[in-house]
Amino acid sequence: MSQLDPLPKELPFRIISKTVGRGAYASIKKAIPLDSSSPVFAVKLIHKGYATKHGRISAKQLAMEVSLHSHIGQHPNVIEWFASGEDSIWRWIAMEYAEGGDLFDKIEADVGVREDIAQIYFLQLVGGVSFMHSKGVAHRDLKPENILLSQDGSLKLADFGMATMFEYKGQRKTSSTLCGSPPYIAPEILACGRVDKRAPNTAKYSPDLVDIWSCGVILFVLLVGNTPWDEPSSTSWEFGEYVKTSGKSSDPLWGRIPPEALSLLRGMMSIDPQKRFTFAQIRQHPWYTRHNPLLTADGRISDPIVLATKMLENLRIDLNQIPPLNYLPASHDPTVDSGLNAGRFSSTQPEALVTPIADKDWDWEAPVLRSRAQPSSMPTGTSSARRMLFDSLADEPSMSQFSQVPGPSMSLTQQAQRFRDICPPESLTRFFSHVPASHIVQMLSDALHQLNVPLAPVTPNPYGSPVVTLKVRAVDGRRQSLHGEICVDKQPLADGFEVLDIRFVKIKGDPLEWRRFFKKVVVLCKDGVYVPEA
Repeated sequence: MSQLDPLPKELPFRIISKTVGRGAYASIKKAIPLDSSSPVFAVKLIHKGYATKHGRISAKQLAMEVSLHSHIGQHPNVIEWFASGEDSIWRWIAMEYAEGGDLFDKIEADVGVREDIAQIYFLQLVGGVSFMHSKGVAHRDLKPENILLSQDGSLKLADFGMATMFEYKGQRKTSSTLCGSPPYIAPEILACGRVDKRAPNTAKYSPDLVDIWSCGVILFVLLVGNTPWDEPSSTSWEFGEYVKTSGKSSDPLWGRIPPEALSLLRGMMSIDPQKRFTFAQIRQHPWYTRHNPLLTADGRISDPIVLATKMLENLRIDLNQIPPLNYLPASHDPTVDSGLNAGRFSSTQPEALVTPIADKDWDWEAPVLRSRAQPSSMPTGTSSARRMLFDSLADEPSMSQFSQVPGPSMSLTQQAQRFRDICPPESLTRFFSHVPASHIVQMLSDALHQLNVPLAPVTPNPYGSPVVTLKVRAVDGRRQSLHGEICVDKQPLADGFEVLDIRFVKIKGDPLEWRRFFKKVVVLCKDGVYVPEA
């Protein structure tokens, strides 16, 4: 996209936001009907030229995404499809807006969530995926990036760019396409990459069975905050140990799994696809049917505000921790993906092989502070007034991760009326700073340098919005691509004060890896991080 490729003008709706989500060739914005102010929905705008010419997505795949999404988008745990259209440059898809944001943005890396919360989202994941399968459609790209939340905290499956029809009118078909993210894919998908495609007996897999495997890995990540291996192949010690011990791995991560859930995970992640659990077997498993105090008798979330509060309790940043400096710079050759499986996998968010899209139409939507300081009776400019103004930030959801008391502030919980009031759609990879903009930009630049993440020279504009944007392209600890931006913006407070709002916006990559990256940068910039109790 360039200035020569403006967004379509003749649209059957009105766009009301800047960018709220992004891929290499797609922007997601909020919109409303032309004749009404509600409902608010999301529109995915795909630049067809970038996607087909420079990426790994064909025109047929783009059309298939629309077709399959419209076929399966009628379930409470699947993002609903509304409409689609295209012009010569753009294809757009109007769909339900996930007001609760990304599920895994609310999950602490290397910690996970409480067992009751993991069970809630596993039940909803199974509900959404099994509904897709009942329609003959497999997702094939189940991973944290593609799991969103509604405004009441319910799980929503998204991104059907790799979906395929595996059953139609009773006829089943297998697949040989390499797709998905290596930590989440089933081993039989990798087998397809090790054979000669021209051979008569090319390896194939059942798309519905690889989804079952991915659901198992996602449950594992919910429970412990990490994947069991980098990829299910002989190159991974963790996977080799899992195979050798028939699922009774000595890896400490498996020791943190609740005992009752172990047999469920082993059944879902059976190396032999034909022995893998079916959804009927999953639903009969004792861990699936266990009593959950956060659910009503009919399986609904009993109190979304309690759920949101408990979710944030595990998010914690220790500013005294010394972060490991283990990032690899992304390849300087823009045509090379330096990830472990470069060039092997189909992807719904391909790497940009040309200059990333940069245009005012792609500016990020900046979240508005929900908590404002009350006008102070103290003289403006006193240290007490300034302290009171900054203390008002304590009710921002992202501040809870810096609090000495786990979870959101008492006043935020008391004021909340919906799940999204505590767990907002915007990312929690965010902090505030009270130091001058030039100082925090220097701190961020130094931190990225220490983490071995290359950064082009930047000059802050103290009068601009944003003040500065730092572009991040790196390879994470699992040798997968990590791509995003650090946006430094000003937020006005009462009595004329301002605070710097530093948001880490992920464009591509695993949400837990992005959170690990965020935490490392924050610790390295701790002298510029505003903490309420400090």
